[in-house]
Amino acid sequence: MNEQLLSARLERVAQCVPRGARLADIGSDHAYLPVALKRRGLIEAAVAGEVAQTPFAAALRTVRDNGLEGTVRVRLADGLAAIEPGDGITAVSLCGMGGETIRDILDRDHERLTGQERLILQPNGGEQPLRQWLMDNCYRILHEEVLRENRFDYEIIVAERTGPVRYSPEALYFGPLLLQSRPAAFLLKWQRLLEGRQRTLADFARARRPVPGEKVDAIEREVRWISDMLGVGSTSGN
Repeated sequence: MNEQLLSARLERVAQCVPRGARLADIGSDHAYLPVALKRRGLIEAAVAGEVAQTPFAAALRTVRDNGLEGTVRVRLADGLAAIEPGDGITAVSLCGMGGETIRDILDRDHERLTGQERLILQPNGGEQPLRQWLMDNCYRILHEEVLRENRFDYEIIVAERTGPVRYSPEALYFGPLLLQSRPAAFLLKWQRLLEGRQRTLADFARARRPVPGEKVDAIEREVRWISDMLGVGSTSGN
C-alpha cells in the first residue's frame, strides 16, 4: 500500500470523503489517505495528524515526496489537537483504531469540532460504544458498510451532527443502516461472530472455575441477538 495504491479498506474510506473537503486525517500514519485524495484532485486541503514520532516522520516524507507541502499539513499532535481554528476542516477521518479509542479521541477534544464536519470512522472493533457516543452527541449515521480484508472484518461508519437521534440497543450493536440492508458481507461477519460466541459459551461451561454470571449473561444476550437477526436457532440454552 502507498499513496498511489490504497488498501481496499482505505479506498472505501476515501470514497466516503466529500469532494472538495478540507480533511483532517487523525492517526494518519504515512499520510497515504490525504495524499492520495489530494493527488486525485478530490479534496481542497488536508491535515495529517500523528501522535508518534516515527509515523509523523513517515507522513512528512510522503507529503514531501509528492510535492504537497503547501496543501497537506503534517502535525505532531495527540488526536484532534492536530486541528487548528484556521484549517477550516469539513471532514474528519479516524481509521485503524479501536472504536473505544476513536470515541475517546472525539470526546476528549470535541471542542475542536464545529459540529459541521462529516466524520468518517473506520474502527477495528468496538463499534457499539462508538455508535453510542455518536447518538449521545447528536450525530446521525448516514452510511455504514462492512468489508473483509486479510481475514478481518472492518466496518466504516459515516456520521454528521444533525440533532437528537435515537437508536435501539440492537441498532447500536449491529449498526442501524446495516441492520436494515443486511448486505452479504455483514451477514457473513455475524455468522462468524455467532460461531465464536457459541464457542465461548461452551468454554465457559467447561471451565474449572465458575465464570461471573454477568459475563455469561452478556455473551448469551449477544448470541440471542445474533441468532434472531440471522434467523437461526440460538444454542445458548435460553
